[in-house]
Amino acid sequence: MKRTARALLAGLVGGTLIASGFVVAGSAAPAAALNPLAKTALQELSVKGRAAKTGYSREKFSDGWGDIGSCDLRNYILKRDLSSEVMRRGYSCIVETGILRDPYTAKTINFVRGQSTSIKVQIDHVVAVSDAWQKGAQKLTYARRYAFYNDPLNLLAVDGPTNSQKGDSDAASWLPPNKSYRCAYVARQIAVKRKYALWVTSAEKTAMVSVLSKCPTQRLPG
Repeated sequence: MKRTARALLAGLVGGTLIASGFVVAGSAAPAAALNPLAKTALQELSVKGRAAKTGYSREKFSDGWGDIGSCDLRNYILKRDLSSEVMRRGYSCIVETGILRDPYTAKTINFVRGQSTSIKVQIDHVVAVSDAWQKGAQKLTYARRYAFYNDPLNLLAVDGPTNSQKGDSDAASWLPPNKSYRCAYVARQIAVKRKYALWVTSAEKTAMVSVLSKCPTQRLPG
């Protein structure tokens, strides 16, 4: 099963990357269908209570980072989100240094790979893995949970301590300190939940509606 999931990611990398999800090369769809207004897409999500966390473990999603081509997902996201990156000599997918303009805090962080320094930049699951488990993911197949865990749509390089503060929170209990990023953050959460048929709680939806009321033209990421 894990080999099948990895093969799925590797096989689709040749397609066109749309909304950080994969679409077969040559396929086409109206932009509005791929990237609708976030407030409209939010209304499509089911509203339910949080399910029990019974049986949850990250291994139910993935045994570690998957690969896209020759890159593991951590390095793939670092290459995508950092600027001025320097790769390890002789390697095309190991980021040694770079600059992150952190979306969660608006701070500029100098990333340096190392045992005590790499943790300054973490790869966040925008929709937390535990949150997903309690809002529908436990009903998904392993391959689909693996895709969720390793989907670039759901991954961002961010400030490590701030990511630790977020933990498993949803939008009802945590939003980025950088208020100018909150609309994009909520839109990305909606896009992920829409893609994987996950639901929101009533409190979570209320929080999302409140954020999006300040940016009514915000669209899902693309």
